[in-house]
Amino acid sequence: MDSRRATLLPTRNKTYVYLWTSRQFQEEQAEWDGVNKLLQHHGFKPVYFADPVENRNISDLILLDKKSAGEMRMTMRTMLTDSDRRQALIQELIKSNSELKEEVQEHMRGAAQQSQRATELEGLLDVVRTRVQDLEDRCLSKAKLCQVLEQKLSKQREEATDLQRKLYFTVKEEERRSARQSQTFQHICNKVSQQNSPADQQVLDVIDFYETKMSQLLDELRSVKGQGSQVAHQTEIKKTSSNVTPSFKTILKAYHEQQKGSQREIEELKKEVERLKRELDTRPTLKEVKFYKHKLRRLEGSIKHNNQSSPKEDIPSDISENINDQGNLSAYYHHLLHDIKSLVSDPNAPLRLHRTKPSSVEFHTILPTLEGWAQQLHLLKDLQRGLNKLSVRLMPWQPSDGGHAASEVVKMEDMMLLVDTMLENTATDDEKVLRSPTRFTLGSMVSHFQKLFDVGSLSGVYPRMNEVYSRLGEATNTMRNLRDVLQLDSRVPPAEVVNRVASLVSSAEHTAGLHDVLGDADIDSIIVKVKQHEEFFPAFHDLILDILHTLGVRHLDDILPALRSLKHTD
Repeated sequence: MDSRRATLLPTRNKTYVYLWTSRQFQEEQAEWDGVNKLLQHHGFKPVYFADPVENRNISDLILLDKKSAGEMRMTMRTMLTDSDRRQALIQELIKSNSELKEEVQEHMRGAAQQSQRATELEGLLDVVRTRVQDLEDRCLSKAKLCQVLEQKLSKQREEATDLQRKLYFTVKEEERRSARQSQTFQHICNKVSQQNSPADQQVLDVIDFYETKMSQLLDELRSVKGQGSQVAHQTEIKKTSSNVTPSFKTILKAYHEQQKGSQREIEELKKEVERLKRELDTRPTLKEVKFYKHKLRRLEGSIKHNNQSSPKEDIPSDISENINDQGNLSAYYHHLLHDIKSLVSDPNAPLRLHRTKPSSVEFHTILPTLEGWAQQLHLLKDLQRGLNKLSVRLMPWQPSDGGHAASEVVKMEDMMLLVDTMLENTATDDEKVLRSPTRFTLGSMVSHFQKLFDVGSLSGVYPRMNEVYSRLGEATNTMRNLRDVLQLDSRVPPAEVVNRVASLVSSAEHTAGLHDVLGDADIDSIIVKVKQHEEFFPAFHDLILDILHTLGVRHLDDILPALRSLKHTD
């Protein structure tokens, strides 16, 4: 049994009698031991649990009933736990403050680097301006040189036109002179009967004189080249030939007549050759002759078989030959139609345009199929012209052959080669080329940015973009700090953070604590920035992602150099 203790505590007006048991004492002492450990952990002195029997000095004791003692223990535990939470919050604030200081230092270093980079870019811009000025001076000098060269070219063209006109007149005069000379020579040759007239003799003497002069000039020219011996021999021959002037005309006339006769014989031989060629074309080939002989044997066998069953009659030879020829021809045509039908009905035929239906007529599908083939072959010419136009449009740097003539046969090999050439010239291995934005796309993006952020000119795009990025960074840091203070996950959306802050602000119990932590101005600025973030961030985020994807870069700092490079290339 538990021992019981009775304590009599006299007071001024009343006397309290407490009955204690050992079990109750141990329970109370155990509960206060947990509180004392928390107090000692935080650096406070423990609360001693005294026995009234052992300590009879009432002024040194504080008497509490069981309920008050429990409330006091609960209050002390709550205060100590809240102290731990506040201490942890203070540590987190200190850590956040240090992180913010580090971020500020990083931003300051980045700003210093950016300022240094801006200085370098300004120097580079000065160099580029100087180079552009030099290029402009060179362009002006080249333009002046081009103007001078164009003037010289116009003068040379005028001179070339004058020379062409003079050359034309010279050629015409030479042609007229040659015509007059040939007419004179023919006139002299035709006057054979009057060869002894003094006028003709004078003309012949003049011709001999000029021939002698020409031979002398040729001798001098060839003697310079080291051919004097041959020239002397030719000169003697010409001199001897010039001495027999009257007989030369008779020989020349006989030569002309002989030449005309040989020309007529050549023409007759050509006509005979053409006639023989046509005759050979009409004659059957060796294969056809063998085929005809085979058919003739079969027909003779059938005729003999018919003659055995019927009395013999005298048939004229010319009629039998005609019948044999017609039978051979019909058999040949029938075999040809069978070959055409097998080609048309072949499953591997090039164009099976018509479905063959069962019919009593044997060759009724040949004509429609051939007509369809002819139509498709006619459409191939249109396809060839379309491919030629497409190749000129896709490959304007290659010379055009002017298309195919109307009488030229269209070949599939040519069209396939043309298509392969276009594919090889238009294909590319670099996928960035296909994804590279056009000038119109970049212009529309910049105009959309100006319209979205109220930027009036292109010069204000970059400052506005820097301002937007700075505000975005501030909003991001604010949201991160709010999540840390409110003990929220980093993946919580901004709307949830705003709702949590609104619930804290609306609560009367935590208003003072929140004001103590952040302050009125900080809370108002956070609310304004959160609203701005919700209103502004989605559209700007999508736009920046599109710009990064279009320009093919990964970081925000690479957008400005990429735009400048595109501007320089344009």
